[in-house]
Formats: sequence, structure tokens, C-alpha cells
Amino acid sequence: MNDALTSDVIGRRVEVNGEHATVRFFGDVPPVAGFWLGVEWDNPERGKHDGSHEGTVYFKCRHPTGGSFIRPNKVNFGVDFLTALKNRYVLEDGPEEDGKEQIVTIGNRTVQTVGFDSVIKRQSQLNKLEDISLRNCAVNGAGDKGGIARACPHIRKVDLSRNLLSSWDDVIDIADQLKDLEVLNLSENKLEFPSCSTSLIGTFSALKVLVLNRTGITWAEVLRCAPGWPVLEELYLGSNNICISERPVDVLQTVKLLDLSSNQLIDENQLFLIAYLPRLEQLILSNIGISSIHFPDAGIGCKTSLFPSLQYLVVNDNQISQWSFINELDKLQSLDTLSCVRNPLTAGSKDSQTTRQFIIARIGQLKTLDRCQILPEERRGAELDYRKAFGNEWKKAGGHQNPDKNRPNEEFLAAHPRYQFLCQKYGAPEDGELKTQQPFILKNQLLTLKIRYPDQLDQKVLEKQLPDSMTIQKVKGLLSRLLKVPVSQLLLSYESPKC
Repeated sequence: MNDALTSDVIGRRVEVNGEHATVRFFGDVPPVAGFWLGVEWDNPERGKHDGSHEGTVYFKCRHPTGGSFIRPNKVNFGVDFLTALKNRYVLEDGPEEDGKEQIVTIGNRTVQTVGFDSVIKRQSQLNKLEDISLRNCAVNGAGDKGGIARACPHIRKVDLSRNLLSSWDDVIDIADQLKDLEVLNLSENKLEFPSCSTSLIGTFSALKVLVLNRTGITWAEVLRCAPGWPVLEELYLGSNNICISERPVDVLQTVKLLDLSSNQLIDENQLFLIAYLPRLEQLILSNIGISSIHFPDAGIGCKTSLFPSLQYLVVNDNQISQWSFINELDKLQSLDTLSCVRNPLTAGSKDSQTTRQFIIARIGQLKTLDRCQILPEERRGAELDYRKAFGNEWKKAGGHQNPDKNRPNEEFLAAHPRYQFLCQKYGAPEDGELKTQQPFILKNQLLTLKIRYPDQLDQKVLEKQLPDSMTIQKVKGLLSRLLKVPVSQLLLSYESPKC
């Protein structure tokens, strides 16, 4: 193996006992004789040093404990695409016994099967495969030129996550042979991407879904590669430390879903750079650390021109603590689905149901919140409760039941942009609705009832204070004793003092 290795191994991806690394050095490390590989581990806790030994720097690591020296015979350099495919999907061909009964052992159990080798036959016919998974199969490249195209030309979906691909060129060599490729998952491959724009007309001509989570790709590299994805609809870029540095121009114009989760360097100003993607319908921003957003082109009650097609937004696991963030989302023209769990605004609330109601009331066109559909009756209840909850604040700010006198100040309107609309929709809250909730003690829970008996006009009106939790059945029992009338003969009616 030592004779076969050359300096070409530098930059190659390798696997050692289930851990992945990149080769950074090949050669002697005195005083110990023989060749060594210097590797930088994906998991820095696996290493021992930063690439130095006894004062000599052999290679550099991003982490002080990210490096190790390993003998070449301890390292797995992987296999080509076709070898991995055959290892996973091709089984030994048996005799032609379709339709015959066979005995197969599964674990400790013996099972009788009919036509089992027809399944084997289908799996072994690579040229009929359309959807394959080679996750964690140590794939390092395409292999012999044209071999993939000859063996399995009809593949549409490929999972190549967590393999040993080391560069975008390796990916191109594979994809160039799969003309029908629509879905490609390359997550957890530490790839070297091109440093200049490349023209790859036809290589990814059918690709609709591309997953590049944990590949180390930068935003500039995304834009350099994007011209080769002419019909791409879904792009996943999670956990890459991406910083959106420039606006996409003439690229990514077909993208409908963009996942930027766990890229902690992204802020609201960077998001505006992707706000003009014309077909972007779904945006996933989980765990990016965002706490605020403001659409400067839209005032209170107006819609923004940014993100014109955005329908589905995920902002889970962020630092959202202010209602102003939710208010701004009402400015999005097309937003109807929101997921906002595990934020200080939602996770810190004692009453999650009230928080849900307030979000529904503040975003008028929302149809689904946190994966739960918002039915018309829930929206009505949420908006009425919201209108009541902030009614006193509205009055103090200048709100009034008389439309001619209803002039709440700008501070209130900024904090509650939809409140005036809700007053128009349901009517302004009445004074009786806005009474301050009394502390929960018995005297505050008593209702004063005046009881009269129409059949006995000479009997004076009784006045009783009863708990508001008392059932009608118990009220009847009480009246039966007071009026000396059997319960079966009591017919109660209620007369409100207001009407």
C-alpha cells in the first residue's frame, strides 16, 4: 500500500473506524520510520494535536486537537460509485425458480416464501434502479468513465450523504452519467468547490432537489455552481456557517424551497438579499439566531414587496422574544403557514394557548400555525380574545367606541397594527367587556341574582349571591327550598338588566 500511495492522497477523504477525516500530509515523521498520513478529523475531539510533532509543523488544522498521524494501512480510502452500488443492491443470482416455494432464514426464524428470487432478480438488475441510497458506503468517486451510464442510466434519486467524496468535480463525474437525476443528497461530504464559475450545461439539467447540509459550502460557492442547476426547486444548505454575501442574479430563480437552518451567521439584513427570489414559497430558518425583522418598504397595515411568493416560513429555535417580529410577518403578501416553536416568545409563556391566539390574531391570512390548522372558529375566537385583552390599552391610547373620536396614538398602532381592523370587523369593545379581572377569591366570584315569582305578585323579590360556578340544577334545588315549590314544577327564565 505504501508503494501505491503518492502525494495525490492529500485532500482525499478517508474513514477510520467510523470517523471521517481529510488527508493533509503524506510522508516521513522522524524519528519513527515509515510513511504516515496526517489527517484532520471532522470531529476535532477525535484528534490529538494541530498537525505538529516535536516542534515541526507537518500540516495545519482549524482546531488545536483536530489532527492525528495514522499509518496508511489503517485508513479506508473508499470505493467507487458502482462498487458501492453492487455491494448494496446486487445479490448472488440463484436458479430460475420464480413462483416456487423456498425456505429462507430471517434471524432465528425459518420462513417459507413464494417468488422470493424474483425480488433478488429485480434488485440485481441495476439498469432498472431509479431510487438508490448509498449513505455511508465510503463512495469516493465515479470510477471508470462511462461505467455508471452503462450500468444504471435510469436513476432519478440518489442519497450519497456521509461518504468520502472530496470535491465537486467528483460529484460532476457521477451526475454527468445520470441524465434523469432529479434528487441528489450530498450531506456530510466535506467538498472542495470550484473557485471560479463553471459552465456545466446538461450535467444537472433535470435536478430539482439538492441537499448540501454540512458540506462546508459558502454562499459565493453556491452562486458559482448555481448556473448549472437550471430547474432546481429545492435547495438545502443547513449547518454550513453560511453568510449571505450577495444577491442572486439570474440564478436560483426557479427555487421554491430554501433551507438555511443552523447557519448562525445569517441576520435579517442578509435575508433581504434573497427576498427577491420570484418563486420562493418555503423558507426554513430554524436555529439561525434571528431575533428581529423589519420590512422598511411597508407601513402599518400595508404589505411588503419582499418575498412576494413566500407561503411557508419556519423560524423554530431562534431568539424571537418581541411581538414586533410577529407583527412584521403580517406584511408578507402570501404567508399562510408559520412554525415558531422554541423561541423565548413562545417557550417562555405560561399559557401557550393564549400565545397561539395572539399570533393568529396578529397575522390575518395565517391558515396553519405550528403544524396545526387554524379553523374559522378558532380564528374568530382568537381575534375576539385579542381585541378584548388589549381593549383597555386601546382606550388609554385614544381609542373610542365612537368612530369619529377613535384616534389611538402611533405607539399603540405600531404595537397592534391589526387592532383597528378587528374593531371594524367585530365592533369596538364595550366597557363591560373591559372590566379588570378580579383576584380569584370567593367574594369576587359571586353573582347577585334578584329572584321573583311571577305567579305570586305579592311575594317580595329575593336577592341572593351565588357562586358563578353553581349549576342550574343546584340553583333549582335552592329555589325549591326557598319558595316551597317542587323542583319538577319550577320553570326558570333569565332577564338581563341590559335588555
